[in-house]
Amino acid sequence: MILALSVVIAVVFGSGTFLIMQRDLLRLVVGIVLVSNSAVLFIIAAGLSRGEAPIYPLVGAETSDPLVQAMALTALIIGSSVAALLLSLVYRLYVLHGSVDMDDISDAEMREAESLERLDDDEIEREEEPNEEELERQEPR
Repeated sequence: MILALSVVIAVVFGSGTFLIMQRDLLRLVVGIVLVSNSAVLFIIAAGLSRGEAPIYPLVGAETSDPLVQAMALTALIIGSSVAALLLSLVYRLYVLHGSVDMDDISDAEMREAESLERLDDDEIEREEEPNEEELERQEPR
């Protein structure tokens, strides 16, 4: 039982790690969720004990540890919140750039940065060029 659970945790963690290394942002989010779920499975497996429910323990009976269950539930809530935030960010990137591929998004961001840099250079050149009124003021008559 413990060996099978360990193998399942390792496969889920390995699958998540593989998906994190992909270029697609949706696969990245799914990979993060899988790694988070493998951590929850590990917490549950580490505190695996059989016994009565800890709500109303019987005297002398062995109870299961409620701390492990509370930590796993907290980790699941945090993981689902992070997944929702990441999915909203991926959607926003898709709306802005029309793609969820990291290379396409990176290229689009580079093009945008270069165009902004060109605009800044043009503004600096305009400030450096004296206009005719300034030239007339500087010339002695």
